[in-house]
Amino acid sequence: MKKLLSALLLTPLLSLNAQAADLTVYTYDSFVSDWGPGPQLEKSFEKQCNCDIEFIAQEDGVSIANRLRIERSNTKADVIVGIDDALMEVVRRENLVQPHGLALKGLKPELKWKDTEFVPIDYGYFSFIYDSDKIKKPARSLKELINSSASVIYQDPRTSTPGQGLMLWVKRIYGDQSPEAWKKLAEHTVTVTKGWWEAYSMFLEGGSDYVLSYNTSPAYHMVSEDKENYKAAKFAEGHVAQIEVAAITTHSKNKKLAQKFLNFMVSPEAQKILPVTNWMSPVIENVELPAAFGTLIQPERIGFTSVEVADNRKQWLKEWRRAAAK
Repeated sequence: MKKLLSALLLTPLLSLNAQAADLTVYTYDSFVSDWGPGPQLEKSFEKQCNCDIEFIAQEDGVSIANRLRIERSNTKADVIVGIDDALMEVVRRENLVQPHGLALKGLKPELKWKDTEFVPIDYGYFSFIYDSDKIKKPARSLKELINSSASVIYQDPRTSTPGQGLMLWVKRIYGDQSPEAWKKLAEHTVTVTKGWWEAYSMFLEGGSDYVLSYNTSPAYHMVSEDKENYKAAKFAEGHVAQIEVAAITTHSKNKKLAQKFLNFMVSPEAQKILPVTNWMSPVIENVELPAAFGTLIQPERIGFTSVEVADNRKQWLKEWRRAAAK
């Protein structure tokens, strides 16, 4: 979950030094904003490594993968942070990342993590957020929401990991009937935004009844704003999970430092920072969290494997584009 402040603050924390950074990290814009995890993680890691990190921000996780694909051997990135588990095989097949060579310890058993290229950093469940002061009887299933007249804002699956998550959610539940579901949803969709921040900002300004975000989003409002009216609707069919990951690029110029950074991202120090700045759940055990995290919905996990997404993503995107266009 990306913490919520003025969009004017969404400025990448680019290095002020003329010389090249020791480690260049591609991530998404809210990660490196003043209120995101980037500044605190940068300060902590640089103290440990006596090095300089440069964060270069893209709009969303899909945009990170798209840029890396275009740049290939010309990329500046040593590390990518913020694509998700659904995109792992897509990126792997493009030969854009290399094995991390780390012995990861202490990861939560439910993640069942065995991947040798990608390291999990946080996770959550895609969810539709609503204001309980305005909506007294929220949708209890994705089908109920799609068949309703409630106004909805979500993100473009071509540029946004939440948008892609919704595409997978619809496909898992509707299967071959997905085009009809997209057409029905389009009838009460306010807009489809390029990234998460724009969509969530519009929702908070009263632009829709529901917005696609995460089950952890209400924790931000409770902890930072002392507001309990924003809720995540729990759907009977289950929810698609998002595990955000980091990886070392194939053309990294400093693999050893990149490995140290990935190890740091799953350390207790970093994992304590991420939940209260990125507003997602930690991937390791025994991280002390605000009480608000204990109130979040814990839905059943459904979805597709990374291989299934890689095999079908292009076709599913075409299906969405044809059916959802107004």
